[in-house]
Amino acid sequence: MAVPPTTTPYRIPDDSTASHIAQPPAPPDPADHMLNLPAGDIAWELFQPDTPEQSPAVKIVHVDPNTGATRLFIRCPRGMHVPPHWHTGNETHTVVQGTFIVEEPDGKRVALGPGSFNYIPARMVHQAWCGDGEDVVLFITTDKPWDLVWISEPEAPSA
Repeated sequence: MAVPPTTTPYRIPDDSTASHIAQPPAPPDPADHMLNLPAGDIAWELFQPDTPEQSPAVKIVHVDPNTGATRLFIRCPRGMHVPPHWHTGNETHTVVQGTFIVEEPDGKRVALGPGSFNYIPARMVHQAWCGDGEDVVLFITTDKPWDLVWISEPEAPSA
């Protein structure tokens, strides 16, 4: 696609960083590859297959083979409560769909809608709720293998 004549192309500043940008990149790790995953192709895995209507679902899309850093999607049913828990790695959430309500350590609750982002440091206890309007879909990243450490065992859903 040609740049319209009224548009000025972006120019990299002429300083010491420009020479680094102009260098060819190192070849990618041969074990790694590009991944494109259309939303309709996500093969969700239920946490609780016996109660699918009440079960969150997960799709791990990438795990770094060296660090275990993980990227995943989680879909939670509307109105679901995720009891207090923590993770061994730093965690981020980007809301794809619905309203995600997260409780900060001081008890303040923040409602995040589509396109919103949050960051939770490793080992910080938190809990969350999915809004009542629709199921919530989150894109989550961690800088270590993804885990979930409950403060107390959550109640099993009733069928």
